Amino acid sequence: MLIGGTALLLGGGGLAAYATTALAGNNTPGTMSGHQQHTASAITISCPDVGERLRTVPRGAQLSVSKGLSSLDKQVHDAYHKMMGGSGADVLNPLKAQRQKTIKMMVSAIAKNTKRPSYLLKMSGCTTKPVDEGAGAGGNDSTKSVQDGWYQGQNQTQGADQNQDQNQQDQNQQGQDQQGQQGQDQQGQQGGQQGQAGGPSPDDFVDINNVQPNADAPPFAAPQGGNASTGTFTTECGRNEDGHFNSDNVIVTPGVSNGAHHTHDYVGNKATDAFANDNKLAASDTTCDNGDQSTHYWPVLRKLDGNAEQKPGAAQDANVGTTLTPATVTLTFRGSQVGQVEAMPRFMKIITGDAKAFTNGTKNANASWSCTGFEDRQLKDKYPLCPQGSQVVRTFAFQNCWNGRDIDSGNHRDHVTFSDQNGACPNGFKAIPQLVQRITYDVPQGQSFAVDSFPEQLHKPVTDHGDFINVMPDQLMSKAVDCINGGRNCT
Repeated sequence: MLIGGTALLLGGGGLAAYATTALAGNNTPGTMSGHQQHTASAITISCPDVGERLRTVPRGAQLSVSKGLSSLDKQVHDAYHKMMGGSGADVLNPLKAQRQKTIKMMVSAIAKNTKRPSYLLKMSGCTTKPVDEGAGAGGNDSTKSVQDGWYQGQNQTQGADQNQDQNQQDQNQQGQDQQGQQGQDQQGQQGGQQGQAGGPSPDDFVDINNVQPNADAPPFAAPQGGNASTGTFTTECGRNEDGHFNSDNVIVTPGVSNGAHHTHDYVGNKATDAFANDNKLAASDTTCDNGDQSTHYWPVLRKLDGNAEQKPGAAQDANVGTTLTPATVTLTFRGSQVGQVEAMPRFMKIITGDAKAFTNGTKNANASWSCTGFEDRQLKDKYPLCPQGSQVVRTFAFQNCWNGRDIDSGNHRDHVTFSDQNGACPNGFKAIPQLVQRITYDVPQGQSFAVDSFPEQLHKPVTDHGDFINVMPDQLMSKAVDCINGGRNCT
């Protein structure tokens, strides 16, 4: 039963690096072409994720909130590059002032139609942290395993959210108090030399032969047993042979160009961009051969060959290298371990994984990396080094429980969740077909590839994520549900 992106945690991460770096090609041992090795003196920028804390966004506030979220990302982007340019002691205070203004605008827009989300105003302050503290540092758990059900941790209680707010506020104040001295200390250690935006690090790669099997049981086993819905429905939508790319994110920042600050790879609906509303998607042609108009997208994988194309989401956003075309793309819907599934509503939007997991911690992380022939070994925060003849595999297992009401939510997560390891959905949720996006690549041997990311996320594998908008015609969705519940394998 493929429930959530179970993967092996093999190390931590950082955020926006501010340090001396060893660039590829400069005769520094241990570096490979196309990426940098960060020194131990690297520090990071960590900002609270306002989008994650959104609960209700009225229709009239959607564009203002979308523009606000995009502005917050741009502000961190600019502060990151300023820090990399040697202005470490001058970054956090101006960044906080910018964020205060933007968050206040978002709060005011939301408050016109619903309760004022004043708690967001506490989220303007950012901190610096050492890169080697790990992705789960600062109160986020980076050590949960499949046995702990880490992939279930998307819905938190209100009390936990309030505690996180207070912890973050305390950390922000401490970071502001220490920031000036810390920046001066780092500047002294580095002798004024600064690295450029980069990543990944050689430490982000691991030989798949050295990974112990960790996915031979649920959630990577198919649903089985007397009560399980064991059928599948597979839709064939190609490998993006048409070259449908953009750096938008129509789910998170609709109406804003380059809202992702990294390039997305698309299959399915041909109209998908930042300005595609439901009507536009419903009227669009599709690359899927069964008439499925759904939208599937994920960050591109790049070869680290130094190719710096000047396009939105590419070089100016620190994503450098030739885009790799998938060798295969498989889109499969599976059933439930404990019973039948119900149809997804049309235009339901689901995000799995977290593009900012390097700064946010692993609460919503759902990356799974592996190699063909080794898919009983899944990696969450490492890229796999595959043997000759084996392809790199990315697997996105989407949430399989729905609240039965909403096709989206303020943070694009609360309306869906994962079942537990026995396949049961939480109270108030019902089982829906689980989408599994599986993508394979032929990559050059060695530490030669990386996923696109927000600049300050440093191309870390833990930030990998998938996105889905269900635009299946109702008749096709009914067929999919019948096949899954009937135990048949259909296309």
